Amino acid sequence: MVLVDNKFSLISAGTERGTVKVGKANLLGKAKQRPDLVAQVLQNVKKEGLKATLNKVKTKLDSLKALGYSTAGIVKASMDTNGVFKSGDRVACAGQDFASHSELVSIPQNLVAKIPDNVSFEDASYTTLGAIALQGIRQCDPTLGDNVCVIGLGLLGQITCQLLKANGCNVFGIDLSERLVNLAKDISADEAMLRGNTNLLATIENFTNGHGFDSVIITAAAPSNDPIELSAEISRKKGKVIVVGAVKMDVPRDPHFYRKELELKLSCSYGPGRYDVNYEENGNDYPYAYVRWTEQRNMEAFLKLISNGSINLKPLTSHIFDIEEADKAYDIVLGKVQEPSIGILLKYPREDEERYQSNFKLNNGPVDNINVGFIGAGSFAQSYLIPNVKFAGASLDTVVTSKGITSKNVAEKFQFNNSSSSAKDILDNQKINTVFVATPHNSHATYVKDALLNNKNVFVEKPLAMNLNELKGIEEVYSSSQGKLMVGFNRRFAQVSTEIKKAFEGLSEPIFVNIRVNAGFIPKEHWTQNPDIGGGRIIGEMCHFIDLMQYYTNSEPTKVFAESISTANEKMMTDDNISVVVKFKNGSVGNLIYLANGDKSLPKELIEVFGGGIIGRIHDFRSGELHMNNKVTKLKSTSKGHKQEVTAFIGALNTGSQSPISFESIRLTTLTTYKIIDSLITGLPQEV
Repeated sequence: MVLVDNKFSLISAGTERGTVKVGKANLLGKAKQRPDLVAQVLQNVKKEGLKATLNKVKTKLDSLKALGYSTAGIVKASMDTNGVFKSGDRVACAGQDFASHSELVSIPQNLVAKIPDNVSFEDASYTTLGAIALQGIRQCDPTLGDNVCVIGLGLLGQITCQLLKANGCNVFGIDLSERLVNLAKDISADEAMLRGNTNLLATIENFTNGHGFDSVIITAAAPSNDPIELSAEISRKKGKVIVVGAVKMDVPRDPHFYRKELELKLSCSYGPGRYDVNYEENGNDYPYAYVRWTEQRNMEAFLKLISNGSINLKPLTSHIFDIEEADKAYDIVLGKVQEPSIGILLKYPREDEERYQSNFKLNNGPVDNINVGFIGAGSFAQSYLIPNVKFAGASLDTVVTSKGITSKNVAEKFQFNNSSSSAKDILDNQKINTVFVATPHNSHATYVKDALLNNKNVFVEKPLAMNLNELKGIEEVYSSSQGKLMVGFNRRFAQVSTEIKKAFEGLSEPIFVNIRVNAGFIPKEHWTQNPDIGGGRIIGEMCHFIDLMQYYTNSEPTKVFAESISTANEKMMTDDNISVVVKFKNGSVGNLIYLANGDKSLPKELIEVFGGGIIGRIHDFRSGELHMNNKVTKLKSTSKGHKQEVTAFIGALNTGSQSPISFESIRLTTLTTYKIIDSLITGLPQEV
């Protein structure tokens, strides 16, 4: 990552106008604009029930979102792995949720490019949009003298026209705005016309000598299909149509696309690397010889074109506002103020260390016996942890997230006393005696150890640790800490689980626990599957069910054996489809079938407990039943136990009693997941 002190940022009017409009829309308006998310919501209702789903949706809708994705500034510090960027370097930055409209930004190394000495910060702040335009042009692969049409002469279209002219193309522009058409004639295109001009087709025929355009690049944002239909009509036979903007794409087969054998291509944002976590966030570059133009190389190329005078951005900048006046800029973007505009820049004040704040004191609420700090506050924590901590009677002191916008939003929403982006504001605060950790998995062990070293009580979401070394480190610290430790193994606390447990109390013979989990497919690119961040589903998810086995058998795991499927399908994680058998000290056996290759129509979890003539069954924690004495007793279930586990933990702290789950049980559950992996590797049973 590279830490950058912003000097200017560009408002991308089309993208940001759409984002703000969706944000301001009512629930029905949002649903109409995002039917894909409506389908997800309905699916979640089936899984978790209406109330839990509504809470999730409300959390998402109440969350603030950072705007902007194209900035320029000065490097304050850098931890890029190649040592390319140094403090004081002038750089352009890219990336939604990274290159935001903010005084200080932290950018992944592959989304940063050095600014040539003769390029101003104002011009460099256009770099991301320039890379998008450049990638669209690369898709049509124009040659010297090609006739190219650009449909949509907004900021992206104007830059595209200039790049095409720099490439030696004959450029024709089309737009609905007379002002933008005239601007294109002045600075960007060889010719430009209004879409509604009755002489448009005749002029195009004359411009192309009757052949039609070699390529048409659509940079417009339009809800209609007109740009697609027009592009087909004005293209030459075997021409190319490149879609860069957000337009409707009902591609008509006849008469033009079919008869002309047109090639339709979509351009993916800044270029190769976009949406690839390994490239964008993990900093893994593509080999230069095999991927000549990546996101970063497109950024560098655009900056070089500005430097040598091939691109002139100054006529495109219509407004510059100080960041304190950003609301005035958005009044123009959203049409509240009717004022001609195209490129709107936000300017940031001169460097002053005092303006950077990592901590925001919101109020001086009362501090209860249990004073809680939250490290991490994503949708899960906001839905299942924070509300239940408040319900249990603890006070919410400080919330810390990686992004200040998130922590401040969560603090105001749940009435924390403080918000921060630094975990030290919790770990070093002596008034905070209890820490909840709900961050990505690879940071759990570090925060747990630091909190225990400060003698704080800790509730950490699963997993406790990613590997054996981390687990041993926690063991050492825990043995000398005055703090209590709890891991979020919630399922044992669900009402249906505790009722079944009671039915088996006093049973002296071994128990058999059978668990089938229809977990669903998660792609390899997801952070939970990354071995360095999420640890995979064995460590990150299957621990829940090892804990549940311990709960029912009331015994310690001693041996484990695992087998997974074998497949040539590269999209499939083989150990997401696994059978695990666990032997326990008292003779009990647990059997876990965890699957990612099923269908969502089947409920996710089925738990069956057998022993002493009794059978307990749990159906996705929505319902359950007990089979005993030749009778079936129906059991109700309203949740997976999140509320009950938090209440039990806070209750134990208030009374000074032991943590609801013993440290030894937590340790053995965590250790067993590592042994499952060892068994898969060796093909042999593993002693726990």
